[in-house]
Amino acid sequence: MESERTVLLVTHTGRQEARNVAKEAAQLFAQQGINVKVFAEEAPDLHVGALGGLVELVKAIPDAAVNCELVVVLGGDGTILRGAEVARPTGTPILGVNLGHIGFLAEAERDALSFTVDHVVERDYVVEERMTVDVTVRQDGVTLAEGWALNDVSVEKASRERMLDLVAEIDGRALSRWGCDGVVMATPTGSTAYAFSAGGPIVWPELEALLMVPISAHALFARALVVAPSSELAVTVQPRTAGAVLWCDGRRAVDLPPGARVEVRRGHWPVRLARLHEAPFTDRLVAKFGLPVEGWRGRRD
Repeated sequence: MESERTVLLVTHTGRQEARNVAKEAAQLFAQQGINVKVFAEEAPDLHVGALGGLVELVKAIPDAAVNCELVVVLGGDGTILRGAEVARPTGTPILGVNLGHIGFLAEAERDALSFTVDHVVERDYVVEERMTVDVTVRQDGVTLAEGWALNDVSVEKASRERMLDLVAEIDGRALSRWGCDGVVMATPTGSTAYAFSAGGPIVWPELEALLMVPISAHALFARALVVAPSSELAVTVQPRTAGAVLWCDGRRAVDLPPGARVEVRRGHWPVRLARLHEAPFTDRLVAKFGLPVEGWRGRRD
């Protein structure tokens, strides 16, 4: 006898469309005999009481996705990053339904919800692993904070008034000193996010690597760097530099005192993404960025 199947819905409840899609998705899954969990704090916005007990409420804690087959995220990339925070500890795959703008991490669009549910019911999806980064903040040998990110870790200035004075380091060796607005240290998954906006390269997700991209650096050498996944990146805030802040995926912030050292390395646990389409990454770039490809004739063998 097949064991019970359960999905966890994570919703951008600030948008009416997302709330509507969440209720529709819960009904579709329940009709197919798949249990649905939602975060208790999201329940009032979703009006789950109208679903007649089809939904189980859970707390938004690290093990919320235990025994779930998928974390189904309804929203944009920001909501998917929030879903990753509960999916990563349990290794539960994430399936994103895009309700945002670009939605690079999403796999399906809102108008294909029934199609998406059908694929989940039939287990017609594949799971790929995306590397993450772990980050440690130290000062004078004392650990101040630890964290992780799927897309990127950034050291930024907290206000516009002054630049940051930072020393960049790779594999224990000093690289350069930058007067800048900050530094982004990203994964290939994050290469299409903040690092891209800062002028970094797009890295295909099949390639494991780490990126270091300075932001508006006043220096002769201020290029984006791509290094081995085994490398360790570090940025040290100089002693007279105040007002620096560390961001993990643009969601979790840590204030950095003068002299703080931020160390970034390959993450211990990956994030798993469920894919309904095995299209080449090039096609995803073209679709998400709306790239002009008119006139392409393809290879002629």
